[in-house]
Amino acid sequence: MKKIIKSLLCAAFMIAGTSAFAAKKSIVCVTYPEYDWVMNILGNKASNFNVSLIQKNGSDLHSYQASVKDIASISKCDMLVYVGGESDEWVEKALKNAKNKKMIVVNLMEVLGDKVKEEEIVEGMEHDHDHEDEDHHEHEHGHEGHHHDEEEELEYDEHVWLSLKNAIIITNVLSENIQKLDAANAGVYRTNTAAYVKQLSDLDKEYEKAVASASVKTLLFGDRFPFRYMTDDYGLKYYAAFVGCSAETEASFETVTFLSKKVDELGLNVVLTIERSDKKIAKTIIANTRNKNQTVLEMDSLQSISESDIKGGRNYLSAMKNNLTVLKKALNN
Repeated sequence: MKKIIKSLLCAAFMIAGTSAFAAKKSIVCVTYPEYDWVMNILGNKASNFNVSLIQKNGSDLHSYQASVKDIASISKCDMLVYVGGESDEWVEKALKNAKNKKMIVVNLMEVLGDKVKEEEIVEGMEHDHDHEDEDHHEHEHGHEGHHHDEEEELEYDEHVWLSLKNAIIITNVLSENIQKLDAANAGVYRTNTAAYVKQLSDLDKEYEKAVASASVKTLLFGDRFPFRYMTDDYGLKYYAAFVGCSAETEASFETVTFLSKKVDELGLNVVLTIERSDKKIAKTIIANTRNKNQTVLEMDSLQSISESDIKGGRNYLSAMKNNLTVLKKALNN
């Protein structure tokens, strides 16, 4: 009898444990910045949830290939967070067949609405689009792009997370939705959110101060350029080899020559790249300048994150602080 009772108790505990696990709400984040924001909101209550990050193998988000496991995790989660740009088309398809019809879906580009910008082609930039020159060869920062009556399909810049001002807006929206999932701890999430938003806001002010005291107001990238939201936030101009979502890797002679002349014309001491760049184009640009002594520096666009990066302490705030350090060097001759 004692053995039977013991067996029943063990079974009960196993069922209870399984139920407790099943009762946990699940949050799926497609890219790293949103995952990091969610974890900062949850704080020490993170164990109340099953939080997962899909893109964590170090591959670029523009070329990410979703697995069957990725699709399944999206299908049944309680809350999904994704950017909502062209690179996330596979997410949209997964949502159409989602099993959980009560899922909270947070699309960052929808959250930001009119703050989302059209993809921009600046003078000298390689591009594979058919936009007319008069629309894109002018450098018009601050241009808000939602002209739905245009015949051609507009392309939007999906790198919204590279604006601290956007990060503040999104973090607050994420917090509101997490509070819906776990109303009992809403006060904790509000407190965590306020503390994290203050860190974002303080860093934003540091950027503003750095740009205000800078000797130059133009950045030059020998690479893709995903930082338009950042440069627009602080009134900076830029030149680059490619748009942020470009799949091109080879710059033409005309592009390299143009960018080299801009380095000379503006007296720039730094040519920038993004993470994981081979820096080939940046070095070629420098080789074609008058002085040939510029430095190549790297800014982190947080598009290629691995689990080892996260374990090593790489996070949204640390990346944006490192970017500020690089920015100061690039803007002061």
